[in-house]
Amino acid sequence: MIHRPSILEAFFTSTLLVALAEIGDKTQLLSFVLAAKLRQPYPIMAGIFVATLLNHALAASVGAWLASLISPQFLNWIVGLSFIGCGLWALKPDALEGNLRFFSAGAFVTTLIAFFLAEMGDKTQLATVALAARYDALTTVVLGTTLGMMLANAPAVWMGKVLADRINMTMMRWIAAASFLLLGIWSLAGEVPSY
Repeated sequence: MIHRPSILEAFFTSTLLVALAEIGDKTQLLSFVLAAKLRQPYPIMAGIFVATLLNHALAASVGAWLASLISPQFLNWIVGLSFIGCGLWALKPDALEGNLRFFSAGAFVTTLIAFFLAEMGDKTQLATVALAARYDALTTVVLGTTLGMMLANAPAVWMGKVLADRINMTMMRWIAAASFLLLGIWSLAGEVPSY
C-alpha cells in the first residue's frame, strides 16, 4: 500500500522537525546575538522571517527538483538517509563561527543578510530539501519550515538570555535527533505515519 501524505502532515511534520532542530542551532544563537546587539526586536523578527522564507523556498525548490529526477524508491532511500544524517547532526552542539560584522544598514538588513548566510548548508536548510523531496507540497513545506524557524527564534529574540538559561539544550538536541531518526527510519521503510 502506498502512503500518500496529506497537506497537513507535510505542514506539521515540517514545522515540528525544523522547530526542534533549530533549538541550540547556530542560527538561534545568531538570533540571541542580534537581539542583544541591535535591541530592535521587530526589524530582527522581520529579517529572520524574510531570510528564512527565501532560503527555505530555495531549498524546497531543490528538493522538489530532485524528487522529479529520481525514482520514488531511490528517493525514499536518499530522503531517509538525509533525515538520519540530520538526526546525527542534531546531536552536535552548534556555535557561531568567526566574528559577526554588524552592517550600518539597520537591524532588518543586517538580520536578513546574516541569517540568510548562516542558514546556508545548515541542518534546517538540508531538512527542508529532504522534506520537499518527501512531500509533493513545496509551498506547504516552505510555510511549515518557516513557521518552525519562527517558533524557535522568536523566543530567542524576545527573551534572550533568560530563556537560554532555562532550556536544557542537551535534551532538546536529543528530542530533535530522535525525531529526525524516526522519520528517516520510516522513510527507509516506505511508511511514514499519517496524522
